[in-house]
Amino acid sequence: MKRSFAVASLVLVSSFAQANDCGKVTIADMNWSSASLIANIDRFILEEGFGCRAELVPGDTMPTSTSMIEKNEPDIAPEMWSNAVKEILDKAVADKRLRYAGHSLSDGGEEGFWVPQYMVEKYPEMAKIDGVVKHAKLFENPEDPSTSAFFGCPAGWNCQISSGNLFNALKLGDAGFELIDPGSGAGLAGSIAKAYERQEPWFGYYWAPTAVLGKYKMVKVDFGSGIDEEEYVNCTTQETCQNPKTTMYPPSVVQTVVTETFAAKSPAAYGYLAKRAFTNEQMNTLLAWMEENQADGDIAMEHFLTNYRDTWEKWVSQDVANKVNSALENL
Repeated sequence: MKRSFAVASLVLVSSFAQANDCGKVTIADMNWSSASLIANIDRFILEEGFGCRAELVPGDTMPTSTSMIEKNEPDIAPEMWSNAVKEILDKAVADKRLRYAGHSLSDGGEEGFWVPQYMVEKYPEMAKIDGVVKHAKLFENPEDPSTSAFFGCPAGWNCQISSGNLFNALKLGDAGFELIDPGSGAGLAGSIAKAYERQEPWFGYYWAPTAVLGKYKMVKVDFGSGIDEEEYVNCTTQETCQNPKTTMYPPSVVQTVVTETFAAKSPAAYGYLAKRAFTNEQMNTLLAWMEENQADGDIAMEHFLTNYRDTWEKWVSQDVANKVNSALENL
């Protein structure tokens, strides 16, 4: 009887170990800073805390999602802006090929029209679009001082369509604003940096998480319209939209996507990924630190795990946290 119980216990322990056997794990290291940071954080925690053999592989939204569906690899895409590939991802989840583990960004990717915080401190009404329009003449266009400057999204980017349609919906042209193409992402970021250095007015489109919004405190202007997702999808984002209506940008869904194989094989590691999430404010600050220190994802990972223990230790058990902290001391 005792022998039978011992054998049964061994089988149970063995089955539990197999169910939590992490083994080799491949993680998509996407080609933008926030995704690379998260990928490196996942690699270190899965390796040191869960005993996985974690490997980073190059990734990008479309090729990574396609490879995960068709080839069952990589195992993890830490930061998938799923709106861009929603249809194929939803189908793969329904077919039990992929699984949404959780939200990489708890408040989603953020877009909007922004003004510097110092402008709102001076003119509190600028937190709303009516206040910006009221003070339109303060936003002098350097190319034509008789008009006001609104910095839009660079030509060729998808956001050029939405920012242009919202510019028209808000009738900013009638208020004296001219829609300015900054030429590039660097040009748009540079216009904010220049305004901040001189404490000058600035009004335009931007998005988060970004190093720019981590470094320069900006206020997202409230259109007073709320979010109309149907309008946003069917008109705001469409080049053929003839009569755009005002809507705030809906948050972009940013999720961690894993293969169903990985989720079933490694429930403990999957549980960590389900809890691991950043706010835009946290990520903006981290991206600003990366830019200021010219740090890649690996260096930023060490910075985050060392200085943000109150954040990441909530994602794991105390035992896993102890293992990760011990490994950090040996770096």
